[in-house]
Amino acid sequence: MEDILKKHLDVVQVKLWEMSDYLYHHPELGDQEYQSMDLLVQFLEAHNFKIEKGIVDRPTAFKAIFDSGKKGPTIAYLSEYDALPGVGHGCGHNMIGTMSAGAAVILSKVLNEIGGRVIVLGTPAEETNGGKVPMAEQGIFDDIDAAMILHPADQSYESGESLAIDAIQFDFKGRSSHAAASPEKGINALDGVIQLFNGINALREHLTSDVRIHGIIKEGGLAANIVPDKAVAQFYIRAKSRIYLEEVVQKVKQIAKGASLMTGAELSIHNYELSYDNMITNQTLSNLFTKNLLTTDVVEVNKAKETYGSIDMGNVSHVVPAIHPYIGLDSPGLIAHTQEFADLTISDNSHRILSSGTLALALTGYDLITNKEEFEKMKNEFNLKTQVH
Repeated sequence: MEDILKKHLDVVQVKLWEMSDYLYHHPELGDQEYQSMDLLVQFLEAHNFKIEKGIVDRPTAFKAIFDSGKKGPTIAYLSEYDALPGVGHGCGHNMIGTMSAGAAVILSKVLNEIGGRVIVLGTPAEETNGGKVPMAEQGIFDDIDAAMILHPADQSYESGESLAIDAIQFDFKGRSSHAAASPEKGINALDGVIQLFNGINALREHLTSDVRIHGIIKEGGLAANIVPDKAVAQFYIRAKSRIYLEEVVQKVKQIAKGASLMTGAELSIHNYELSYDNMITNQTLSNLFTKNLLTTDVVEVNKAKETYGSIDMGNVSHVVPAIHPYIGLDSPGLIAHTQEFADLTISDNSHRILSSGTLALALTGYDLITNKEEFEKMKNEFNLKTQVH
């Protein structure tokens, strides 16, 4: 089957390279990826996928379906195509979106023989306000059996873990006054923010080592001789599990309330970005993908790397068996979110790597549809792991 899928890849391979390069040259920020979405959708439509745009009330999200009309599993490939400000596709989302669309098209060419369905989900704004979050919440994955996405990196790594994250904003409202002539008539909102930072720093001693809390003062006053009547702090709070993260967030909120009481400033708290859950890699699915990746030009796949980042694929992994592995750009030590990373994605070597990743994704989808034993093993593992988490 690898030879057959490879022949289908050969037909669209140059088109995939051109698409990835186009996305590189036309980067669009999260929820503004209109050209990027249209490029991927037009490619899928040309290969007989049925398209629905604007799903989950996100204008640049889409769902593309190819249904064989025969019974069988439904495999989903997730496309990301948002860029970063300043550096464009410094996280390689031009390759991610293209590999997923390409894998779906290749797999669709054999579905009439083996049955099942293949779906591409266009998931905007992974870097900021991830489109996969409302998709997971609103039942988009209810009729999907497995979800996959492949991310470029310095080297190839198996799918691993990620941290759950909440993005919390704290608004302190005080009362302005002349800081020298009548300070006693003012309520310093900035003092509330400073006490919040001090309290969080004291809390760190009593948290597990996986927790990450990092924040900024977004607003802190207008002039040194005016008591600040408004101050705003934004924090990312992360932990290995959603359950523990919620405990930590409650502690931080209590600190904020204490800071409000200490200073007399009024407090309001809200999430300023969507929350991401921790990634639960399905090891059965991960092993299948790694095996298939090693049949391509990729010669080595490292064990999952320890990470303290957060991805909205985590939310997907709580509702359906999922993987988020990495394919190497043959550049050990390469740092993501840089111009160097972005530029590397359009090299001739990265074109070859893109083809390898596309083929491995398609082969893994084929395995899930045709190998009932591995399919059931994947499902059973998912049921056990999600009970724990």
